[in-house]
Amino acid sequence: PSGPPPGPPGADGARHRVTLKGDSLLVDGRRLALWSGELHPFRLPSPSLWRDVLQKMRAYGHNAVDVRLAWNQHSPAPGAYDFTGVRDLDLFLRTAAECGLYVVLDPGPHIGADVDAGGLPGWLTTVGGRAGGTGPAYLRHADEWLGRVDAVAARHLFTRGTGTVLLYRADAPGRAGLDLLRTRMRADGIDVPLLHGGTPLAREDQGPVRDAAEARRVHFDRLARGVAPHRVRMAFGGTSWGWLPAPSAPSPTYAPNAAIDEARRPTDQLAPLHQLGQLLRHVPDFTGMTEAEAVRATDARIRVRHLADPDTGAHAYVLRNDSAADVTSTLPMGGADVEVTVPARDAKLFATGLRLGSGRKLAYATVQPMLAMSVGRLDIAAFVGRAGEMAHLALDCPDEPWPTRLDEEAAWAFDRGRLHVTVPLREDRLTRVRVRSGDTDRTLLLIVADDAASLRLWPYETPSGRVLVRGPELLREAALDGATIRLTGDTVAERELEVWAPPGITDVTWNGEAVQSGLGRALSLMAVWPLPGVPGLVLPALDGWRRRAENFESRPDYGDEGWTVADRRTTHSTTPVPDGRPVLFADDYGFHYGDVWYRARLTGATGLERVSLSYSTGADGLLMAWLDGVPLGSHQPDGAGDGKGTWTGTAAFGLPEDLRAALRRAAGSRAGGGSKGGEGDDGPVLSVLVRRTQHGQDAYREARGLTSAAFEGASPEVRWRIMGAAAPDPVRGPLNNGGLYGERHGWHLPGYDDGGWERVSPAALPGGDRRQGVTWYRTTFRLDVPPEIDASVGLRLDGDPDRGAGAHRVQVFLNGWNLGAYVGGRTGAPHTFVLPNGILRTRAAANTLALAVLSGDGAPSGPGAVRLELLGGAAGGVPVKPVPSPGRRGG
Repeated sequence: PSGPPPGPPGADGARHRVTLKGDSLLVDGRRLALWSGELHPFRLPSPSLWRDVLQKMRAYGHNAVDVRLAWNQHSPAPGAYDFTGVRDLDLFLRTAAECGLYVVLDPGPHIGADVDAGGLPGWLTTVGGRAGGTGPAYLRHADEWLGRVDAVAARHLFTRGTGTVLLYRADAPGRAGLDLLRTRMRADGIDVPLLHGGTPLAREDQGPVRDAAEARRVHFDRLARGVAPHRVRMAFGGTSWGWLPAPSAPSPTYAPNAAIDEARRPTDQLAPLHQLGQLLRHVPDFTGMTEAEAVRATDARIRVRHLADPDTGAHAYVLRNDSAADVTSTLPMGGADVEVTVPARDAKLFATGLRLGSGRKLAYATVQPMLAMSVGRLDIAAFVGRAGEMAHLALDCPDEPWPTRLDEEAAWAFDRGRLHVTVPLREDRLTRVRVRSGDTDRTLLLIVADDAASLRLWPYETPSGRVLVRGPELLREAALDGATIRLTGDTVAERELEVWAPPGITDVTWNGEAVQSGLGRALSLMAVWPLPGVPGLVLPALDGWRRRAENFESRPDYGDEGWTVADRRTTHSTTPVPDGRPVLFADDYGFHYGDVWYRARLTGATGLERVSLSYSTGADGLLMAWLDGVPLGSHQPDGAGDGKGTWTGTAAFGLPEDLRAALRRAAGSRAGGGSKGGEGDDGPVLSVLVRRTQHGQDAYREARGLTSAAFEGASPEVRWRIMGAAAPDPVRGPLNNGGLYGERHGWHLPGYDDGGWERVSPAALPGGDRRQGVTWYRTTFRLDVPPEIDASVGLRLDGDPDRGAGAHRVQVFLNGWNLGAYVGGRTGAPHTFVLPNGILRTRAAANTLALAVLSGDGAPSGPGAVRLELLGGAAGGVPVKPVPSPGRRGG
């Protein structure tokens, strides 16, 4: 039956029952409308900021966070698992409980999510058995991974009262796999319900939501169809940093249209999600509504879905307009034909029969209900609509009421037992109407707001009762302490502060400071002075740059004795190996992430005219080749790939005549006895750099790197060696580093001695020499952001159309953390890399910025114009601890 939902969750030490009954989720026998938002902790590598985003999700109406875990983030090698630092699952689950959010946990093993190999670790490419199958070779590793996750999750189960993990999602192939997973969970003590494809509450993914109108269409439709739990994907997108993104990810920014953007700011689609989340939480009638008899609008372009709660008599109507024009029609609601307007390609939600306090019910309204709550002896009902509309509310009242207009916009009339209130909705304006009557000593406060104003309405549940706060950009927490209500939150501009609190509360503090306030006409505490906004912030210019080229591996005399010999003949890859040739795939030699170098010594290469190199990469792959240090050229795979995230290409390089002549002279010198002998002097050296990029989500065993080589004009004997990323960074994880010389020798790390590098001015960055290869740029900068300010800062790389046919990549490192790559030739458009606080030192501390530029086909070796950009700021925020960023001592 419908009724008040369970209170906010926490690690309360009590046992709880969680059950699935049809399409309902019951917590201790009470129906819970789960409104979860998806967040990937691995896409926000700053644990302090987990609390920031979780608090924002709760404030915006979510009562749960949907969490996927990336196996590859935690496991650098078979049997090795790391749950420390930015991978601290225990810390994340504790933080979610402290923020009052349930957790829906999805450990995979395969999670998709535009992650390299769908989250499977790179080393799994070299293991027999198909991921997702039931073969023992795969299940042994998958079972071990799930056991490690379960060991952490079991300490945070809501059923035990030790945390808020409420549900567990399954990636299980078929009934046999599901049975194995369930057995594994139960053996590990995981006793919460398991969601999978066969349960009514299984995850239903919606596609990308582009704007507020589409968000309303998608989520109102899901509400009307009874889809539960209600879920937003994504509530926060974040960054696919380092070598994390799958080929399907178009840029390091993941889900750019998420409700909370990569810089932790609200986006345009947040208002309808905030409104719906508060509705599900604070209007209990909606948790028990099911589809009712059909209702039609007079204009057939408006489709109507009718819902009703048989226990309370409340009704809801979801109206959807898929046409290209605004449509005005009439709809039967509350015993009247009500004129309504639905904008083009938008949706609206109306209700009738809602209880609005003692003796009063909503007959109908042309705006959406957002919340109905009681604070002391005051009943508060809030309704929301679009700016420019006229809101019309009709209330059934037993006796003629005494309305009081608290804001100028409102008008009313009483006719035959109904109070009609009309309010023109203004941009970022809120209108209040107080309603009293002789049949009750309770006062009803009607609040009508547009979308922008609704984002500054904050209901909050405390152990001593509910409160409602109006004004600031964010309310993080509210606590009642004697006669004082202590509020914490954020402001951007100067804002009024209005608080509705239980009886006996007479004083207010904001972020620890006392606020002078008095009793307002709306029976609220009103601040006498506005809350201060965020002061202006000035970011430093980036100068003091130093530059150094690498490409030592291309030199014929480079010492590659420590490199891995590439002479395998068999592979677990799905890519075939050419007959009679060695396996050259990078994964087979343990190099799963980042760039890979190959060196081949060619014996008998006299007369060589052309070299053809076949290779396989993910999106934005790149190949560069040298012969005896002479650039042969660069190449990018063409076309759209195979549809599974793999691009292949063959780079055919003709040798210039002067290089062919040099090969003939060298051969003559050896024949005349000039050779000193030894492996390093028996022929030319072919050097190849491959930006291998990531595996597709569903094709993790496709080859990456070189696949074969062919030669024309000669048939040399070829001996291959390969080098990629060094041992995984123990702090930053296995997806941080690749195989560039600078990465292997710490050029990206704080503390590296670059005093001998060439000085360059900021004006020289867009250009640089036009040369093939890798060039590094380094600088340091300091920020001095006041501790009470949360500043979100980005690094802007401006596109340059004069950079060749896409043979330009810029890898961005901040304090040694790989934040992703800028691909200049994809669109030529600029990109801003968000620099997460914690990794970014904002409190009078030095930051090291390193850029590795790959340039080919005559493209400039400079990164383009580079500058810091202020993405947003707020007075407030959360305390941020520096993320460990170990550096390199000495040179």
